[in-house]
Amino acid sequence: MQQERQRPLILISNDDGYKARGINSLINMLRDMGDLLVCAPEGPRSGRSCAFSVLTYITLTKRIEEKGLTVYSCNGTPVDCVKLALDQFCKERKPDIIIGGINHGDNASVNSHYSGTVAIALEGCMKYIPSVAFSLCDYSEGADFEPMRDVVRKVTADVLAHRLPKGVCLNVNAPLLPTFKGVKVCRMAYGTWGNEVVTQRHPRGFDMHWLTGDYTNDEPEAQDTDNWAINNGYVAITPTTIDVTAHEAMAEMKLRIEN
Repeated sequence: MQQERQRPLILISNDDGYKARGINSLINMLRDMGDLLVCAPEGPRSGRSCAFSVLTYITLTKRIEEKGLTVYSCNGTPVDCVKLALDQFCKERKPDIIIGGINHGDNASVNSHYSGTVAIALEGCMKYIPSVAFSLCDYSEGADFEPMRDVVRKVTADVLAHRLPKGVCLNVNAPLLPTFKGVKVCRMAYGTWGNEVVTQRHPRGFDMHWLTGDYTNDEPEAQDTDNWAINNGYVAITPTTIDVTAHEAMAEMKLRIEN
């Protein structure tokens, strides 16, 4: 029993739902690295970012309980899943790491601000728990996540061994390739979304709107960004902070405005 307690506790969630291929691939990759506690949405919750439920109640349903693996589904958002898991199951044993993913589709550049997968890592980071979000540039339900195995295990082991600085989590994005050229630790690219709304007329006389869009990398020549790494065959690891203060702008503003 004492030996089991020394195994790391790994809390896992996602925004594609507990049945998604990505999260089940992640479970398979990490099964021997610690005790896995999974709390994931009942179904897809993409684009929810850091949203949490305030107007409706949320529930938990136990799906699997095996040695070293417990899986719950939650009817709320990805952040709801993390909050609920920490409150209900982790009062006596704090997770050693929180992991979001593996997401179906990349969360590089400004996509990270919309991502429920990255929000899982941000929520863990705000609780001072080392946290990582993993994503693959493949939106298909049958995506093959196996090429990410070595990266997932290496990053997870590194974070378990060395932790992360206060206020920092990792956003990891892998290209859709059978093998990778390597890993690049890089910054978030500046990018924008355009053509974001499709409108059609309903037969009953009102407009219907769907949110979609086309992404543009606004600095395609920059070679130190996550977009460049992914587009050139590398896994991009972007250290991400929860401190959104613009420190340089703050210093300049102090000189202009403070008395």
